[in-house]
Amino acid sequence: MSSSISIIGTGNMAGALAGRALAGGNAVEIIGRNPTKAQELAAALSGATVGTTGAAPAGDMVILAVPYASAAAVIRDYGNALGGKAIVDITNPITPDLSGFLTLQGTFGAQAIAKDAPAGAHVVKAFNTLPSDVVAAGSAEGRALDVFIAGDDAEAKVSVSAFVESMGMRPLDTGPLAMARALEHATLLHLGLVAHSVKHTNFFLGVNILS
Repeated sequence: MSSSISIIGTGNMAGALAGRALAGGNAVEIIGRNPTKAQELAAALSGATVGTTGAAPAGDMVILAVPYASAAAVIRDYGNALGGKAIVDITNPITPDLSGFLTLQGTFGAQAIAKDAPAGAHVVKAFNTLPSDVVAAGSAEGRALDVFIAGDDAEAKVSVSAFVESMGMRPLDTGPLAMARALEHATLLHLGLVAHSVKHTNFFLGVNILS
């Protein structure tokens, strides 16, 4: 089942997700604060369209492919235009020195984004544990990537799961949005592995299900 996706952002992760989404037969709209960058990314991805910043996103699903520090402002800028949509939060509120989180103690990034979202929008955490180069590849040594998701709305999670499957990846539901806290910590674990043992980003955190 194909989906209609709007990706807000023009960075590496936006490009990787857009490429995989188009390959999976989904409609993709690119939206960026810099129209030139949005047009350049769309041009590099055959089939993507370009949206207008501040206008209602065309997609039923909106992916926040922006730094965490910019996410709240993006949500506020679009306001009620996001009502009724599934908002996919791929951000990680991790400090630049990788020592902890930008969020206040006892809170987590997806929680803050959900508080800023308009009524009727449903925030789903997904893709935040995957590096952009691994997403762009679509798989690792022939193995489908695991995409951990968390959210409070069952229908929104079903839609995100179908989108994940369209890209040849495996969705793994971790539970309610509160589980996004654990997923954000998982990214810190990933970065720790990059810095101290693996020494590169060409790997992903996944689950081996034993028979």
